[in-house]
Amino acid sequence: MQEKNYKKLQNGSDIRGIALEGVPGEEVNLTEEAARQLAVGFAALLAKQTGKPAADLTIAIGRDPRLSGPALLAAAAGALSAAGMRVLDCGLASTPAMFMATVFDGYACDGSIMVTASHLPFNRNGFKFFNRDGGLNKADIAEIIAVAEAIILNNNGNPKPIESCNLMDTYCAHLRALICEGTGGDMPLKGLKIAVDAGNGSGGFYAEKVLAPLGADVSASRFLEPDGTFPNHAPNPENAAAMAAISEAVLTSCSDFGLIFDTDVDRSAAVDKHGREIARNGIVALAAALIAESHPGSTVVTDSITSDQLTVFLEEHLGLKHLRYKRGYKNVINKAIELNEQSVDCALAIETSGHAAIKENFFLDDGAYLATLIVIKAANLAKEGKTLDSLISALEEPKEATELRFPIFAEDFSAYADDVLAAIKVWAVENIGTSPVEPNYEGVRIRFDENHGNGWCLLRKSLHDPIMPLNIESNDAGGCKTIAAALRPLLESFHGLDISTLI
Repeated sequence: MQEKNYKKLQNGSDIRGIALEGVPGEEVNLTEEAARQLAVGFAALLAKQTGKPAADLTIAIGRDPRLSGPALLAAAAGALSAAGMRVLDCGLASTPAMFMATVFDGYACDGSIMVTASHLPFNRNGFKFFNRDGGLNKADIAEIIAVAEAIILNNNGNPKPIESCNLMDTYCAHLRALICEGTGGDMPLKGLKIAVDAGNGSGGFYAEKVLAPLGADVSASRFLEPDGTFPNHAPNPENAAAMAAISEAVLTSCSDFGLIFDTDVDRSAAVDKHGREIARNGIVALAAALIAESHPGSTVVTDSITSDQLTVFLEEHLGLKHLRYKRGYKNVINKAIELNEQSVDCALAIETSGHAAIKENFFLDDGAYLATLIVIKAANLAKEGKTLDSLISALEEPKEATELRFPIFAEDFSAYADDVLAAIKVWAVENIGTSPVEPNYEGVRIRFDENHGNGWCLLRKSLHDPIMPLNIESNDAGGCKTIAAALRPLLESFHGLDISTLI
């Protein structure tokens, strides 16, 4: 029997692995057997959390269009059914919809599983797990893995039938109802031309089953057909080719705006009628503008790499508060939940990657929900002769921005990275006369004045990989190179750090 080592599959609060053969140097480690055992491990955790016997649980399971998805879904669903649980097979679905299976009347699932690897290459796959409180945390995944590595599955000979369900139809009806309520009309999108790019992931439903039935012209939409080979571009709002594709679609069709989703639709971004990207700082600013009126003075939690200009926009133009926290969508979501528990109003947790979680929507990172708020606002602005880009016209952007990733060759890469971070704190004071930015929750962030590059850098360590990412932004042309040149002597002194990509 092959030795189990499912710990290698944990990626923070998700499971990620290689599910298909054929890519040189990559060996399959997310097998159907692993899917069965991980599913039963999840059921064991869910039984513990709910206080129910495992056989009394109802669990929904869906997938994105990856080629390995049907087999992994069938394996996981079969294992749960064999253990006596009620299993709902939701087929092709989105990650946020799978959580909503724990919320919607008529479903009321105890938990759900989404088979997805988000934007990763076609040969990868994974699992996202939900209970009724939302996505599981890192410690929960570790507990699932511990059970999965220990168990030997036995078919009890009395599996419950797996039930097919139309969860996505229910979810689409829910989004349509939100748009009608938010605009005050039954066909509120007549006269709007909206281009949607689903990247051949799960998100084609948004154009076909949400926008079009409400009167929108979605004829300029692209790549709505699910295709697990992702033949056109990576389904990823952070991908340059993906953003170029939706921008072109908007411009060539004279659409009012465009929307783009990642594979499993927990992330989204937009482009305005001029084809300009509303991503990274822009999508944070837009999401904040959408909640500012109903949550005046609210705190917006973002990841660590947002720009100084975004802080100015949030605080001076919208009257909100900006808490720059850690990278990782669960980190920003959990921080937002924590603030609300401390009676600090926080209506939005959002990463520059497009993960946006809103208080009124269970702090669920839901790209389609954010898109729905955008659509509602755009429809209401159109009544006033205004367009979407007017909401963030005051947002300024840095002149230059870059991210570099430096491999670490030291055996204890985490401790080595800590040494680098300690050194750069001292370096900042001694060489450019400034202390690192505080408060700061991840890595070391340093501001550079007009004589030293007119911008900032953030050096941090990856929690899971032997890598140190370095983000640099500048308000001057050539400023990123100036900042990089200043950092070079310090970084070169750490021989276990590969800085060959430093500009």
